[in-house]
Amino acid sequence: MDLARFSERVTLVEGSAFAISSATGDIDPGSSQGLFFRDTRFLSCLQLRVNGQRPQALASSTPEPFAATFVARVRPRPGRADSTLVIFRRRYIGRGMREDLAIRNFGDEPAYCSVELAYQADFADLFDVKSGRALAHNSDGKTESDDTLMGELEPVHRDGGLVFRHRHGSHGRGIRVSFSAAAGLDANLARFEAIIPPRGQWDVCQQFTCSIDEDVIEPRWLCGQPIERAKPAERMAQWRRSVPMVETDHEGLRMALARSSEDLGALRIFDPDHPERAVVAAGAPWFMTLFGRDSLITAWMALTVDPDLALGVLQTLARFQGKDINPRNEEEPGRILHEMRFGEAPSLSLGGGSVYYGTADATPLFVMLLGELRRWGLVKEAVDQLLPHADRAIEWIRQFGDRDGDGYVEYQRTSDRGLANQGWKDSEDGVRFADGRIAQAPIALCEVQGYVYAAYLARAYFAQEQGDQSSYVAYRQRAADLKANFNRDFWLEDRRWLAMGLDRDKQPIDALSSNMGHCLWTGILDADKATIVAKRLLSRDLFSGWGIRTLGTSMAGYNPISYHCGSVWPHDNAIVAAGLMRYGFVHEAQRVILALLDAAVKQGGRLPELFSGLDRLELPMVVGYPTSCSPQAWAAASPLLMLRTLLRLDPWVPRGKVWLHPALPHQIERLRIDRIPLAGTRVSVDVEGDKVSVTGLPPDLELVDAPRHPLTGH
Repeated sequence: MDLARFSERVTLVEGSAFAISSATGDIDPGSSQGLFFRDTRFLSCLQLRVNGQRPQALASSTPEPFAATFVARVRPRPGRADSTLVIFRRRYIGRGMREDLAIRNFGDEPAYCSVELAYQADFADLFDVKSGRALAHNSDGKTESDDTLMGELEPVHRDGGLVFRHRHGSHGRGIRVSFSAAAGLDANLARFEAIIPPRGQWDVCQQFTCSIDEDVIEPRWLCGQPIERAKPAERMAQWRRSVPMVETDHEGLRMALARSSEDLGALRIFDPDHPERAVVAAGAPWFMTLFGRDSLITAWMALTVDPDLALGVLQTLARFQGKDINPRNEEEPGRILHEMRFGEAPSLSLGGGSVYYGTADATPLFVMLLGELRRWGLVKEAVDQLLPHADRAIEWIRQFGDRDGDGYVEYQRTSDRGLANQGWKDSEDGVRFADGRIAQAPIALCEVQGYVYAAYLARAYFAQEQGDQSSYVAYRQRAADLKANFNRDFWLEDRRWLAMGLDRDKQPIDALSSNMGHCLWTGILDADKATIVAKRLLSRDLFSGWGIRTLGTSMAGYNPISYHCGSVWPHDNAIVAAGLMRYGFVHEAQRVILALLDAAVKQGGRLPELFSGLDRLELPMVVGYPTSCSPQAWAAASPLLMLRTLLRLDPWVPRGKVWLHPALPHQIERLRIDRIPLAGTRVSVDVEGDKVSVTGLPPDLELVDAPRHPLTGH
């Protein structure tokens, strides 16, 4: 990663395509910049020179997640302070790229311009770029690995454009650069000459068309066609029309929610085999693909915006639910995938991707989300289609997840190519003891047991709704047994907090971590222990002032600028805040939410994937994490869960009830949300001080002016 220029980067994203450039619009070679599609960098250099010099950047903006405008000027001639030539580059991303380049002459006489564009393509793997392993070009235009010549990277001149091609084994990649005006071509350069009249303009459109094997991918944006007609623009406009409208006197909440809606709209991806189904990619720029855990949690958080997103996530994950036992990718019957990567896939559908199943939590989260979506009013027909997949997921929990029969779901990878840690803290050092030792698998994480507990309860209520009383009782009993055993085995009486997990020897992993907050969210924790946990979460050891750290400062492995050992993750904090509010710790939940909103304001309204755990009292600024995704799905959705938490909004449509009892901090005096999707209609909530009004609620739903009891479904 080009860390020196990190803050100057511009990232555009649409579906499985994204582009990273400098603030000038150039894609500089030897950096992490480029045009990426389906996990491959198709373009590694795009540099503009006018009259032999690189332009002087003036400004850049991203009016849409998939579009940017870069403004620059031609450098003044020697002896002159100003230049009369201003450059506009308008770029659009989607299954490729389009760039409209225009040069305007604000002078009183004609101006000569020579325009030169340089291109390179290395077809590097996404993660080689992210990690800095992407191979540099040799002087002969080839890229070599230790044992394989990866391809000729000098372009072919064809039909007035340039074509780069690359073949690795049986898989091929290519990119074609074409122009709306005749270009002079020389090696990897395109040249134009123009005399621009006074107050006149010269322009050219560049089209970047990717190919995978023999399939040519038509870009979303085509030269010569109106921009507003392209599918990304139409989808984004439709999304904006449908998302709820929020009015509030709290600037941080307003900014965070506005940014949240925009980012979630941009991170949606659509399966060509099922274009009506939207799912959400994990994050830009490095994870523009489907992740089971991330998509499920994001969809849960986004229910106040779009329940259809949750349905699309469930349907897509059900489609790829494990069927066979395969140690290579850790597939097992009923298991929900961890990650789908396109890589060398010959097909353009999600089904053509490479699937990896190594996760302990996505499978119970699948059942949890289906249960929650039903509470929001998902029609019974859709539930009936997905319920068999929920049953297969529970069978995985009992047969494969709990390998030793102790009632807990553990994980252990089946090959050295899999993830060593398979919870949300999946870095190699993310699960450790208080003394810094790395825990050894099989590991049973505390939050995963909470997810399983909630999955059992969700399945119990489905059984009750179907009139299957015996199954209802059986699932309730499973949940009760798990809860009792969990509170016995995971509670550290000497430490006065929950163990992060149990290791291979069933020894408690005694680090003080944020994981225990998820156990409040799912309701698995006993009430007497919840009071102690709430205090721990807000202690100086864990709470930085900007949020709750992943690991306490007193732990041996603490590092405030690490991925999982002391950093602050917004989604983690939003879940913890929801758990605190569920158990009635209103002040503590508000404190976490306000801290995150302050952090969002410091970052332009956007919460990134994670940021450092440095103490706010020590440093009154948010320090970023270098390779943090931004936008990132569950970070983007976090303000939506925080909004729901403050409203204490809990619908249970099949039971005919909606709990709503807002608990706004004094910093938020006014809050109105229009068009909340619920039970197939739209509801508005208006809160001003102690006054709450609700409009649009279906007459068959009872509004309960109280928070839902934390430890039951009633």
